[in-house]
Amino acid sequence: MASTAGIDAQKVSEMLKAQLQPWHEATGDPAKAQQEVLKRFLGIYAQTEYGAENGAEAIETVEEYRRAFPVRTYEDYKPLIQKVMAGELGLLLTEEPIGWAITRGTTTGESKFIPMTPTDLRMRVSAGRAMMNFVLSSGRYDLFRDANLNLNFPSVVGTVQVGDKEIEYGYSSGIYTKYVSARTPIRSVPTQDEIDALGGGKTVRDWEARFELAYEKCKDEKVALVGGVAPTALRFGRYLRRVHGVYPKDLWQAQVLTLGSVPGINTRHKPALTALYGPAAIREIYGTTEGIFGQQRDERRAWVPNYDLYFFEVQTSSGIKMLHEMHPGEMGSLVVSTPILARYRIGDLILAFRSPYFRCIGRERWWTPLRYAWDELRTFNLGRL
Repeated sequence: MASTAGIDAQKVSEMLKAQLQPWHEATGDPAKAQQEVLKRFLGIYAQTEYGAENGAEAIETVEEYRRAFPVRTYEDYKPLIQKVMAGELGLLLTEEPIGWAITRGTTTGESKFIPMTPTDLRMRVSAGRAMMNFVLSSGRYDLFRDANLNLNFPSVVGTVQVGDKEIEYGYSSGIYTKYVSARTPIRSVPTQDEIDALGGGKTVRDWEARFELAYEKCKDEKVALVGGVAPTALRFGRYLRRVHGVYPKDLWQAQVLTLGSVPGINTRHKPALTALYGPAAIREIYGTTEGIFGQQRDERRAWVPNYDLYFFEVQTSSGIKMLHEMHPGEMGSLVVSTPILARYRIGDLILAFRSPYFRCIGRERWWTPLRYAWDELRTFNLGRL
């Protein structure tokens, strides 16, 4: 058992239980939690022009919500978002954006811009629930003293001119990490400011500069947590072997890898992650540019939704239904409601296991279920949790 000297284990335990309680309670009664979330969001939407036009203030039930607010994709929201970027905040927002997140994932290959507000960022801290639940269940309170190897993307990539305004934008993972580092005891190394100082380039040279920064800053640190985007974690491990002749497991004894961005982190990518980082626990984060929608709760290799924070529907072959109403083995396209976007079809295919476990198996493409089935077969996972 690792030393907990200098740590009040009981106090930390009580704090973690309080932080996790809303998540666990919502998981126990998702219907009630989702009704409460919808009521809260309708109150927010009613303060925006888009929400007022759709009669948000008078809506009381899920059925009324569905009739009043159509399911919309990013392309549907894009004209409104462009107007918000130009200064018409009241169309979709009740707060000034803290930052603008960018991603590449639309069918046209164009970048998506998503505003991140204070309310939105406070909700994104939920990604830490995966780490908190691990610490609470294992009793490894000492992990909070060690470093988090930060392999996230830059929070500032560049600027875009919208009207007479120049707007700074970056990746949601970097913006989120900067926010978390300022407001939680988690110590990310290198800092997000140090990553941002290298610029927002996407070339191999740009990424190698970030990897070298991470190596120099962390080589003498005690790293217990590795956080970031799964493909980047794999590339970093291979970079260390190629350039410095060591694997991450030779430098650190990481206890937890909290990773996101791609399907199959716990299945298809696990052998490579274990080979590079050693026998650390893997905890998947299901997050997108639009929000953090779930995270892994335990050893079962699937994530559990944040029913207390977001409103979840899914478009299935039998029609639209609540996420928590899905049957094991059922698949559908996720529709989320956030404080900013109402009934947003995110473009991800979700597979239900026994409640409350889900996996995102990929983007909404006809071949995605076939590819998932093939990956499960060749990795001998065969749909096991």
